[in-house]
Amino acid sequence: MRPIDLSAAAWRKSSYSNQDGGECVEVSDDFAAVVPVRDSKVPHGQVLVFSTVGWTSFVSAIRDRQLSD
Repeated sequence: MRPIDLSAAAWRKSSYSNQDGGECVEVSDDFAAVVPVRDSKVPHGQVLVFSTVGWTSFVSAIRDRQLSD
């Protein structure tokens, strides 16, 4: 996979983040084929990049797990 330039990415807090400001995951919606994900407490740290399909599957699995708990 070739590098993705994230320097101009707009980040938003994921709806699955802790609303108390502790465990915050941020995502960027600026890319059509991928979803970059980062820890808001370390904005210049590592970024995970999911394919759009992979991210959708991940979010669906989390949602399903929450509904079953």
